[in-house]
Amino acid sequence: MNISNHGWIHEIARVEGSPEAEALYNMTHGSGPQQAIEESTVDFLTDLRADFQEYVRVFNSLSEAGKKFSEIKIFNLTQGAADFMLYRNGIKLIIANTTHGVVQFSYDRHASAGSMNIEQSIPQADEILAQLGAFGAVNWVYRSEKVESEQVSKHFFSEFTRMTREQKKVRPNQKVLLEQIKALLQEQGLSLE
Repeated sequence: MNISNHGWIHEIARVEGSPEAEALYNMTHGSGPQQAIEESTVDFLTDLRADFQEYVRVFNSLSEAGKKFSEIKIFNLTQGAADFMLYRNGIKLIIANTTHGVVQFSYDRHASAGSMNIEQSIPQADEILAQLGAFGAVNWVYRSEKVESEQVSKHFFSEFTRMTREQKKVRPNQKVLLEQIKALLQEQGLSLE
């Protein structure tokens, strides 16, 4: 039992001691499912941002002041209460509450992203949806599966770092070697892709 999460008991006790306060309590705590989803959305985005901030901090600390790879930047967005974005090598990952009960993960390429591989395409936007569960609990769902913020942040951070990795220039002799390795792997029923 999590003892630190007992604020609701204090509210019940306050109403018990002063029954006329119950109407005021219900007005200020928006007792409907709409309000529960709105509050959960802000909490979910706040948790995601905290996870992403920690991942960015650790990731950037491993770059040795940008000598090994480009660092990731994290910015607030002005659209919503907790919306934010990641940026690296001309690619943005925008995490925003686009509509009631929807957190969207969308990619955008900065117009002057000359360092990125032209053939690399930007993935379609993905959405995490709020779903009202038993007893008014709000669950977050991705592709029909219940998810937690940590799972979501790990997945999208990994995808973002992979997608924004600068493409190294391959010399002609390296390209031939790479093609030979791919052919050998395909003979064994394996693939690099």
